[in-house]
Amino acid sequence: MKTLHLKVDPAHLDAPEAVEALERAAGILRAGGLVAMPTETVYGLGANALNGDAVASVFAAKQRPKWDPVIVHVASMAMLEGLVEPVPEKARRLMEAFWPGPLTLLLPRTAAIPDAVTAGRPLMGVRMPAHPVALELIRRAGIPIAGPSANRFGHTSPTTAEHVLEDLDGRIEAVLDAGPTERGVESTVLDPALEPITIYRPGAVTVEQVREVAGPAEYFKEKGPLKAEPTEAMPAPGVGLRHYAPKARLVLVEAPFVEMNARLAEAALRLKEERLGAMLPKEFSAPPGVTPERVFAWGRWSEPAELARLLYAGLRALDEAGCTAIVCPLPEAGGIGAAIRDRLGRAAR
Repeated sequence: MKTLHLKVDPAHLDAPEAVEALERAAGILRAGGLVAMPTETVYGLGANALNGDAVASVFAAKQRPKWDPVIVHVASMAMLEGLVEPVPEKARRLMEAFWPGPLTLLLPRTAAIPDAVTAGRPLMGVRMPAHPVALELIRRAGIPIAGPSANRFGHTSPTTAEHVLEDLDGRIEAVLDAGPTERGVESTVLDPALEPITIYRPGAVTVEQVREVAGPAEYFKEKGPLKAEPTEAMPAPGVGLRHYAPKARLVLVEAPFVEMNARLAEAALRLKEERLGAMLPKEFSAPPGVTPERVFAWGRWSEPAELARLLYAGLRALDEAGCTAIVCPLPEAGGIGAAIRDRLGRAAR
């Protein structure tokens, strides 16, 4: 299979080239094929969410285990009708506040949704993406799109079309290239029907924002250690033991700001036998033994949203530089820092 590389300028969706690319991609989806599409978070691997065979193709292309459910993307509230029932009041408040946007709600699915989407569970993760290309593609296709991240299972998530092709070239029909994604980490996933609201995956919508709109919310607490191969379906997308991982060994360093340079240096010395790379925010110095070509300029420590946007690009760049180990400072947990810590923690397991 030859993967089509279709470029679209998000600022000019009415341009003839964009219309042609979007129509071609929409036709592939309606026919049961796979199209990687940009969202505001990461690139997703899209398939017709109402077609069980198409959804099965997503799992095959990604080499994704069947116990890990996927998220369904819609372009309007009207498209949600017939997919979920009922919609709790708290869910409606969250939709009004954060849709379109990086928030996935776990809602009771109807019989229209194949078991493969939810790994057989009664709740389906659904969101309305904020990226103009994703919304236009879903509108033109006229169907809800099942869309996990467009990468091999467990690997670092893709934030550019080039990242998608590194993992899936020849395994999917097309990728819509609209440049780098804006947010850089996946959507927040939560169950609005639980008391308190349970956040299964931290993301760009923070726990503080959720509480402000819908009341008490807490992070999901795992009951005992996770297994590499669970015997039952995961309760939500993205909560498996090892996700988001580079090829290199990832070593996390947690310390107060004033001590971080010293702690990074200590970690580097312990790893002196490795071909060592570093995720390095602007405020810190390169650890000893890390050459300039193996340093990724990871934005500013004082701007967590910037760190989130560049996270996966940095891990992929250091893999490409041939690093066998990567030292990475661990941001504080407030706000979007919770999402960064979650991704790094799963990548380092």
